[in-house]
Amino acid sequence: MQNFEYDVAILGGGPGGYVAAIRAAKLKLKTVIIEKDKLGGICLNWGCIPTKALLKNAEVVHLFKNAEEFGIKVDGFSFDFTKIIQRSREASSKIIKGVEFLMKKNKIDVVDGFGKLTKQRTISILDKKGNSSREISAKHIIISTGARAREIPNFKNDGERIISSTEAMILPKQPKEMVIIGAGAIGVEFAYFYNELGTKVTLIEMMPNILPIEDEEVSKLLEREFKKSGIQVLTNTKVKEINKTKTGVTIVVDSANKISEVKGDIALVAIGVQGNIEGIGLEELGIKTEKSFISVDKSNYKTNVDNIYAI
Repeated sequence: MQNFEYDVAILGGGPGGYVAAIRAAKLKLKTVIIEKDKLGGICLNWGCIPTKALLKNAEVVHLFKNAEEFGIKVDGFSFDFTKIIQRSREASSKIIKGVEFLMKKNKIDVVDGFGKLTKQRTISILDKKGNSSREISAKHIIISTGARAREIPNFKNDGERIISSTEAMILPKQPKEMVIIGAGAIGVEFAYFYNELGTKVTLIEMMPNILPIEDEEVSKLLEREFKKSGIQVLTNTKVKEINKTKTGVTIVVDSANKISEVKGDIALVAIGVQGNIEGIGLEELGIKTEKSFISVDKSNYKTNVDNIYAI
């Protein structure tokens, strides 16, 4: 019988990966996580946690602006945008340190590098140049490589004028005008945050309602509140072009076959996510995928290849 270095090897250290690792370790399985960046994945580093920290700041600003409703008078309050961003990053860092501690506490090995499946039970660790630095063998492999922001075809994010939620969290200065394309959870969160801080926000959604996959009554209520607060909401509106200018962006939109332009300093593209499945060896092993996500069974999240699972 072949001897394996680990019982379980997990590709990706996000909420799916590190939670699976802790569970495996508690079951007395020798476990390793391979992560090319920081533990915590998108959620802890660039998603759920830091965005909620930003939203808390927006809530506090809102309370100060409306303090007289509570019988409190606040004269000439101000805020520091840079410190708001810094607080969000610090909130994320604290939780990531907590995850790192949990890995040590549960005696889970953490390998820094990009992992690629090379055999049914083998993962090759690649350096930044794509060269293999070592191989890890395991009885079972769990793929937990997460997702990233989806881009509009032909309009690539440049990180400056056309940005994703990642850049929106760490902008060096507050934009005067922001156009947000996509009114799902990510889009409406940033619309609320930047609007409360004084940025002029235009929110574009191709479906009839913002938050199109949520309860319709809730989405209509939120849309009314957004409009009251000064956010321009354009539903049933498709983006035709995004043109970068010297000072910002001009977005050509189609609403009921009526073409018009929307301008801003920055365009935030928030049209959903796609799976990180490129370059990790799925094709070589014949692991089935569908629309950028890995196909698994309903009972154990097993792929079509024995001993390989996916979150």
